[in-house]
Amino acid sequence: MAAMPSNKLDERRAYAHSRASGIARTRGFTMIEVLVALAIIAIALGASLRAVGSLASNSSRLHERMLASWSADNALATIVLEHQWPELGTSVTACPQGDLDLRCTVTVRSTPNPLFRQVDVVVKRANNDESLANITTVLPNETRRSL
Repeated sequence: MAAMPSNKLDERRAYAHSRASGIARTRGFTMIEVLVALAIIAIALGASLRAVGSLASNSSRLHERMLASWSADNALATIVLEHQWPELGTSVTACPQGDLDLRCTVTVRSTPNPLFRQVDVVVKRANNDESLANITTVLPNETRRSL
């Protein structure tokens, strides 16, 4: 029999020794390693799903606030376009926008300068007491203004 090169012979001896001592060479991942990797992936996917759900909820809330802001702007525009000196006091009117049933509370207050009045508009859902939009402005008395 021809002599094997020394490096091949050394490899065969190391393999035979590892087989004899009960240590088998394995390739790939153990079951524990695979389970740990799957657990890490599951946790990451769960966190990302929670974040996406939160974004969807915030988007809906932002849409409601935008519609409420439009209602408040409409209420102020109505007062300005009437060209009347607004009476002091508070009034509540329906101001629906889109598919939301909203209520606009308009409060008119006096200011230190008698030629101006402060107007506050607060918009809430009809079935909820939480404010969705607040707008405050000061209106001049156009009836006393000389042209």
